[in-house]
Parts: sequence; structure tokens; C-alpha cells
Amino acid sequence: MLERVTADHDLYGMVEDFFHNSFSTDNALITEAVRRMLDAGGKRLRPRFTLLGAAAIGAVDVREHLPLAAYMELIHVATLIHDDVVDNADTRRGVNATAVDFGNRVSVLAGDYLFAWIFKNVTATYSHPIPHILSATLADITDGEVLQLRSLGNLEVTIDEYVEIAAKKTARLFASSAECGALAAGGPALKIAALREFGQAYGIAFQMQDDLLDMTSTESALGKPVGNDLTEKKMTIPLILALEDADREFRADVERFYAEDDTTQSRIAGVIAGIARQGGFEKTQAAIAEYLERAKASLAPIGTAPARAEFVAVADALLSAN
Repeated sequence: MLERVTADHDLYGMVEDFFHNSFSTDNALITEAVRRMLDAGGKRLRPRFTLLGAAAIGAVDVREHLPLAAYMELIHVATLIHDDVVDNADTRRGVNATAVDFGNRVSVLAGDYLFAWIFKNVTATYSHPIPHILSATLADITDGEVLQLRSLGNLEVTIDEYVEIAAKKTARLFASSAECGALAAGGPALKIAALREFGQAYGIAFQMQDDLLDMTSTESALGKPVGNDLTEKKMTIPLILALEDADREFRADVERFYAEDDTTQSRIAGVIAGIARQGGFEKTQAAIAEYLERAKASLAPIGTAPARAEFVAVADALLSAN
């Protein structure tokens, strides 16, 4: 029974079925807005981490933890709705951003409502420390977003500062998803800590990969324009690593790019080509591999549980996409 319900494709199907058949809020407009975002797709990694976290502890049937897993994805969805307002984004996963269809005011309120709705249900259902972990996670996500906003266009951002931002705004939710799944299943402290550490290291690698794909993938695959991070003046890891040992010509070109605010596709393509020449992509790939190895090594306390192999497979899948 355990192996069957922890097979990765089964976890994805369970989460999708739960959203399709069980998700609803008390506000029809907000339910519709959230369902549109859910229907746009996604890998559902965060809820799968929750279910795998429970399975790693020995949960006989992880379906008992589907509501908690769903809350993890809904926290992510709420942050995406807010992000698209902050970034003035037109598309998300190849469809209209929520703000395009519903307007900024409804989108902000929808995200706020969803956060409140999630925490109302979590506090009513789960005991300490799960509600505290999720509230602290949301605080970290917000802090990370603010740190990123303050770093826009700052060519002096260091790799350590970047990692702090990635750890808060992206990795923390992965870590908490696995941690809370293990807590809900009654796991021991050592295994819970191991799963949290896996999620944290994986989440940093995930953000690095997202940054890399923004410059190396296609618009159809991304669901948004290539080089969008450069358009928004974000200091992502390929650019930061390219600048570390960059020649003066490349640094001056990036400075002009941000100063002139020229976001034509040809100009963006030129900056991306410069990042490639400075080794930014290869250095990013190496950093991703390092964090994924760190993630896999953290799983040692899980022993031979089938879920450990599935966590490793998730990490390997991210590395193979590198």
C-alpha cells in the first residue's frame, strides 16, 4: 500500500484530484481566480514534498495528509498572484496573469483572502508547531521578496546575498512542505530535520535553475518572455556569477542596459550572450549541482524508506533539466 500511494505519478494525481473535487472557498470570485491559476498547470512539487515527507516517516496512507499538502500549493499560488501584481506581469504559465483578468485590486485581495483562508483551516486542524512553521514561512517569503526588490539593478549583489533571497522567497516553502508532512505523520526530530534540510537545499537549487531557464529556455516553455528577469532588473545567479570575474566591457554593458532601460528583445539577447561568454551559465550549472548533492546527502537519516529514493529522483530530475 505504501509503495503504491507514494509513487510520484500517483502523488501528482492525488493532488490534482483533490483540487478538482475538494477545493472551494466561501468566496466564489476568489475560488474562480485560484482555480484558473491551478488549471494553468504546475509540477505540484510542494504538496508532493508534504506527502513524501509523511511517507518517509512511515505513514501507511499519505492520502490522510492531502489537505495539508494542498495548503502548501495554495500558499504558493497566493504568492504567485501577488508577485504578478508587483511585477506587472501579463502572463503566468502561458495564460493570463490573475491581474489581467481580474484587475490588481481583486488580485491583491484574492491573495490576501487565500492566505487567511489557509491559516483559518490550518489552525483549526493542526497542532503546534505546524501553524507556527507556516506563518514563519510566509514571513520569510515576504522578507525575501522585499530583499529582492531592494537589490534590483544593484551590480554589487554578492552570491551570499543572492542565496539569502533564494532561501527565503523560494526554498523556505519547499523546506516547510517536507517538514510539515513529517510532523503530521509523527516523525522523530532527526528525520524531520533531515527532510527540512533537503527541502531547503533543493529549493535554492530550484531557484537557481529557474533563473538559468529564464535566459536559456524559450517563451513557449517558460510561459513568459525569455529574459524577463533582466527586464525587471533582477540580480539572478547567472548574472551575478558572470560579473564576478567579468571584463570591464561586459560590466559596462550591463550598467548601460540598466541605466538606459532598453528592454527590446535584441538588447536583452545581447546581455544574455555576454553572460554566456563570461561563463555565467556554466557556473550556475555547477552551483545547482552542488546544492542538489547537498540536498541528497541530507537524507541519510531517512534510511532506506521508499520515499527517500523518490526525493532523490526529484533532485536528479532537476539536475537532468540543467
